[in-house]
Amino acid sequence: MSKALTIGQVAATSGVSTHTLRYYEQAGLLRSIGRTDAGHRLYAPADLDWLQFVMRLKATGMPIAGMQAFAALRAEGEATFGARRKMLIEHRDTVLARIAELQTSLDAITDKIAFYEAAEREAASTGHFDNTLVKDSP
Repeated sequence: MSKALTIGQVAATSGVSTHTLRYYEQAGLLRSIGRTDAGHRLYAPADLDWLQFVMRLKATGMPIAGMQAFAALRAEGEATFGARRKMLIEHRDTVLARIAELQTSLDAITDKIAFYEAAEREAASTGHFDNTLVKDSP
């Protein structure tokens, strides 16, 4: 069994600053973090697993309010599984739509790279590029 970690150790291993960890606790995203007799935070392995999930929600664009709502449902226990599943399905669909938008933009960038590569090849072989033949479209 892993031992509990201090806030500094969690910050060092997770890449999340101590300030952010304190903010997440204050915002209700991290609940029931254990404390030493002196009041120092001690993060259990389950806290670290939850933090990792919160960071995935953040990385995929879930707003803090959405993460707070999800954390509140989680704190209510198993009776909220359906509501949590629904929230995650909605968030997944939002992420998938964003990925599709990014893919469309990436495809346009890739096409533009191919355009410039072709233009460079033409210029190298002929000594110039005939700009009237190929439109450098947006």
